[in-house]
Amino acid sequence: MKAPSGPSTPTWAPARKDVVGASLGSSRLWFTIAQGIVTEVYYPRIDIPQIKDLGFIIADDKGFWVELRRLNNYTVSLPAPGVPAAEIIHRHPRFTFTLEVCPSERRDTLLVRYSLEGDADLKPYVLLAARLGEDAENNIGTVATHDGRGVLWAEQGPFALALSAVDDDGADAFGRRSVGCLAVSDGWQDFNRNGRMTWEYDEAGPGAVSLMGELSRLGVLALGLSSTKEAAATLSVSALLDDFDEEWSAHCQAWQEWLGQCRRAAFGGEIDDRLALSASVLKVHQDRTYRGAAVASLSVPWGETSTSRGGYHLVWPRDLVETAGALIAMESYRAPATSCATSSPPSTKTATGSRTNGSAAVRSGRACSSTKRRFRFCSHRS
Repeated sequence: MKAPSGPSTPTWAPARKDVVGASLGSSRLWFTIAQGIVTEVYYPRIDIPQIKDLGFIIADDKGFWVELRRLNNYTVSLPAPGVPAAEIIHRHPRFTFTLEVCPSERRDTLLVRYSLEGDADLKPYVLLAARLGEDAENNIGTVATHDGRGVLWAEQGPFALALSAVDDDGADAFGRRSVGCLAVSDGWQDFNRNGRMTWEYDEAGPGAVSLMGELSRLGVLALGLSSTKEAAATLSVSALLDDFDEEWSAHCQAWQEWLGQCRRAAFGGEIDDRLALSASVLKVHQDRTYRGAAVASLSVPWGETSTSRGGYHLVWPRDLVETAGALIAMESYRAPATSCATSSPPSTKTATGSRTNGSAAVRSGRACSSTKRRFRFCSHRS
C-alpha cells in the first residue's frame, strides 16, 4: 500500500554537533551526531548530505513511547582521545539505550550497534529521514527484501540508500516496517496519533520520505549508500557479515596511528586530549574526491528550522587556509587527502558568501593555525 502524502516543510538537523567522523580507509562517507542520534550523513563527497537523521523511538506497544532525540538525557564518549567513533548512552526511568557508531573502513556504510536494557515490554524502532542528493522533494521510499534480508531503501536520481539490521545471533532484526511521507504518514506521525506502530506502508513518495522499522532489543544496523538501491542494499547487507568489534577496532587503530604521526605540542593532561580532538576534527572535514578540498563544517546553520540546501558543508577559502595552516603545523600535509598548494573543490564560497566553482589557492606562508569550528563532545542531562 502506498503511503498518503501532503504538504510538508522538510528541515535539517541541528548544527550543534556532538561528534563528526569519517573513515581513513576507502569509505567515502562522513557522519555527524547531534541530540544523541545520527544526523546528516554525507556521500560520496563531503558537500552532499544524504539523510537528515537516523533516530529511535522506544515504545511498549501499549501507548507509552519516547523519541530519543527529545529525551535529552544522554552522554557521549569517544573510545580514545581524538578518535571519531561514539558511544552514546540514553537514560530513562524505564530503560537504558546504548548506541555505538562508526563507519566501515572498506565500504560506504555506517554501522550502528544498539542495545536496549530495562523494561522487558519495550522495543526500539528506528526512524530514518532521507534527503538523497541534498533533495527533500523527490525521494521514493520502499519496504523490500534483498538477498533474503529485510531492508528499507530509498532512491532519488543518482543516489540511493538502504538500511538493514541483524540481531545478536545474526538473524534479521527487523519486525514490522513502514515508509511514509513527512508530516502526513511517517513513523513519528503514527506514534504521535496512535501511541504505537499501526501503519505498514510499503511505498512512499516522491517527496520527503521517512523509513521506520521495528527492531529486536539488541543488534547492529548498517546504512549503505550507493548509486542504486540494489547496490546500497548489497553494501548494507554485506557489512553486517563482518564482526562489529573488528570494524570498530580497525577504525580506532587507523585514527590512533594517524594521530601518532602528527606533530602536536605536548602540554600534558586534558589539553593534549583537546589537541588530539582538534586535529581529528580538521582531518574529518577533508574531501576524498577533490584532493585538498576541506569544508568549513559538516552542518547546516540553524538546521532544525532551515530548508536551505546551502550551509557550511562547502569550501570557504578563508576556512580552507586556516585548516591547511593547522595541518602544516602538525606536519601532516603529506598524508593522503591533505590540503595541497592548489585544490579543486566541488563547490566554494567567496568571502562575501556567494558560491563559485574552481580552485582555491592555499599559500602556506600565510596560513593560520587557528580554526573557527566549534564541536562539542558533551553530556546532556535534563
